[in-house]
Amino acid sequence: MKIREIRAVGLRGATPEGGWTNELRPETCVHTLVAVHTDEGITGVGSVFTSDDLVRASLGLLEPMARGENALEPERVSEKLHQNTFWQGRGGSITHTISGIDIALWDILGKATGQPVGRLLGGRYREKVRPYASLLMTEPGPLAEHLLSLKSQGYRAFKIGWGPFGRRDAATDEAIVRAARKAVGDSNALMVDAGGSDAFWTNGYKWALRTSQMLSAYNVAWFEEPLNPDALEDFVALRRASPVPITGGETLTRRQSFQPWLEAGAFDIVQPDVTKVGGISEERQIARLAQDHGIKFIPHGWNTAVGVAADLQLASAIPGTDLIEYKTGSAYVDDIVAGGWKLDAEGMLAIPDKPGLGITIDPEAVKRYSRGEKLL
Repeated sequence: MKIREIRAVGLRGATPEGGWTNELRPETCVHTLVAVHTDEGITGVGSVFTSDDLVRASLGLLEPMARGENALEPERVSEKLHQNTFWQGRGGSITHTISGIDIALWDILGKATGQPVGRLLGGRYREKVRPYASLLMTEPGPLAEHLLSLKSQGYRAFKIGWGPFGRRDAATDEAIVRAARKAVGDSNALMVDAGGSDAFWTNGYKWALRTSQMLSAYNVAWFEEPLNPDALEDFVALRRASPVPITGGETLTRRQSFQPWLEAGAFDIVQPDVTKVGGISEERQIARLAQDHGIKFIPHGWNTAVGVAADLQLASAIPGTDLIEYKTGSAYVDDIVAGGWKLDAEGMLAIPDKPGLGITIDPEAVKRYSRGEKLL
């Protein structure tokens, strides 16, 4: 089975805010869907955390190398693409685009063999996993109302991020966390994401340590991105001193970039993004390396329904992965998969056991958010 064509369509028109200093608008494209078509009629889908302009430019380099390759060998084909692009965007848009191709190839392999991707990754440790509702912070009152609404929908774990947190004063930070804890209740998990990868983040180690002590008083499950994503030594020191687990890694790409962070013990929990890091092939290697260093793997998932599907399959195949991120309020997560996603009575998501990623893309929804461009 050979790769015949790779298509890409950007999602726009309903792009949610990201909390960034240079804020996203509904028409901004930061997520692109990829479809790999084969000569035997099987098509796989992937997702890329990058604009369609950059993905198409990357495909101009990558597609000629991929065309004619065996579509049933995702890891080898992806490694070929990595190895032949050292000098042209490695780690950036090129690597992000390889992520989408790789996810699509795993989808094809699953469809061709009649197996869910998680089983092809070595076996399924679980049939369902808890999604945590991921949302941006606002002022304490509106945030509490939002959390109560999500709680009423069945979520039992919540992550609040960015917004005013770490950008105003300590009193505001604590007021936000206090309101969030009261809203979700003592029995549900609450995580806090400072958003240290925001432009010109100025808070350093001492702020992060003081803040971690405040978060501990509210039984916060982890403190995410409390520092600039290049501050390796500060992350190592913070992890040793913080009373709450420290997480990060969403800005890193390629397993080689994660290795020094994992070996140095910079994280309690590592959070690669499958739509950026190089796809499923790279992410499972990062997860295994983390496991060997006593670090938990929980994927970053502020992307699309295809990213959610890939994370679910990875969660089924990695022993300690008991949570995935679910970006709430995004049409690109909620609407583009036929049937949508449904929580069970315990607030869990079933991991699809159908072949491949186990999802069916809704072509009309994709058309609605891609200016009518054809993906499948």
